[in-house]
Amino acid sequence: MENVTPDPNVLIDVVNTRMPFGKYKGTLICDMPVSYLEWMQKKGFPPGKLGMLMASAYEVKINGLDKLLFMIKQKHGRY
Repeated sequence: MENVTPDPNVLIDVVNTRMPFGKYKGTLICDMPVSYLEWMQKKGFPPGKLGMLMASAYEVKINGLDKLLFMIKQKHGRY
């Protein structure tokens, strides 16, 4: 089994990256509604870093850890 170390910068990127297209263009990934992230998950997250950030936000939110994103946004948010 591969030894994988989580990257703490992923959640910092989630609170600082804006959605570049679609209905929520300009919205921070962390502020996107769960319903939209669920829809994107079913449709398939976009490839690359954006998809990974959206998938990370989705997992945090569906597991009830929104407060974690709020605290990271307060400490590391640029916006």
